Amino acid sequence: MHVTKALRRSLAAGLMATALAFSFAGSADAAPKKDFKLAWSIYVGWMPWQWAAEQGIVKKWADKYGISIDVVQINDYVESINQYTAGGFDAVTLTNMDGLSIPAAGGVDTTALLVGDFSNGNDAVILKDKTALADIKGQKVNLVEFSVSHYLLARALASIGLTERDLSVVSTSDADMVAAWATPEVTSVVTWNPLVAEILATPGANKVFDSSQIPGEIIDLTAVNTETLKDNPAFGKALAGAWYETMAIMASDTAEGKAAREAMGKASGTDLSGYEAQLKATRMFFKPDEAAAFAKSAEIGATMDHVRSFLFEHGLLGNGAASADVVGIELADGKVLGDAGNVKFRFTDAYMADAAAGKL
Repeated sequence: MHVTKALRRSLAAGLMATALAFSFAGSADAAPKKDFKLAWSIYVGWMPWQWAAEQGIVKKWADKYGISIDVVQINDYVESINQYTAGGFDAVTLTNMDGLSIPAAGGVDTTALLVGDFSNGNDAVILKDKTALADIKGQKVNLVEFSVSHYLLARALASIGLTERDLSVVSTSDADMVAAWATPEVTSVVTWNPLVAEILATPGANKVFDSSQIPGEIIDLTAVNTETLKDNPAFGKALAGAWYETMAIMASDTAEGKAAREAMGKASGTDLSGYEAQLKATRMFFKPDEAAAFAKSAEIGATMDHVRSFLFEHGLLGNGAASADVVGIELADGKVLGDAGNVKFRFTDAYMADAAAGKL
């Protein structure tokens, strides 16, 4: 679990070169097509896709619209996004930050079709023998550089009037994080579950900030190539239908719901209790009306403004980007952040709203 989830969070600056190399790839066929592929990787909020495929729920909804949907697990999270960016997949599971920095910045117009959840405590800043976030000043902070952990650190620092200039970032592999924490030299880390739980179980470890303090900012999505969705709305409807049928089962206090959660836990390398513990630190949008409301909320615009500023400041919006405005982001209400002539990342509440209204 911890290697695959780590891959979800990892984002190296060098990946931008790969994304840019595919800047003209991934465009959809002009004519409607029948066969589609969704790439997903292991993470608490994306496990439902595998279960839905295994239970025949995805096929049921695909059949309804006369199409086929192949749900494919990719062990390497970043590689799944790169393959999507290259046109190998029509849809992919990713975070809002990675959707903007890889396919969108690489020129592939991408739509956040389904807002699945946001981290609500899964990511944390931990200090050794210190109990206040302000104590991080002057320290060396170990984290996966250019990852969601790096973003969380930047947001945490901003909350107390500090910046990255007030400390030193030490790029550290997630695989080495727990071992690094055990050494006397490492006094501060930023990481994610299950590593957070492991580290907090050790003497002297204190959580001083976590993602619940920036709710709604680390968002997990199912995203689709915009041109593919435009030409094939049935694909979006089938995905939304399958997802919310699965959500209803997963969230239910029934034997079927428990069995579904247990299966998802086992498939992700843990058990029922481990998976449910992760769910507690995740704000899942089990109901489509809640997801649609969140997608259309003012929070999304504020969050993406923070995200694009972070990416620009760290050189992750492409070589030579003059400002954070270089890649346009269209919000669900039609407003655009950045260059309206270069919109490459979009939010929509349409398919979630249709699911809520029983229109699928």
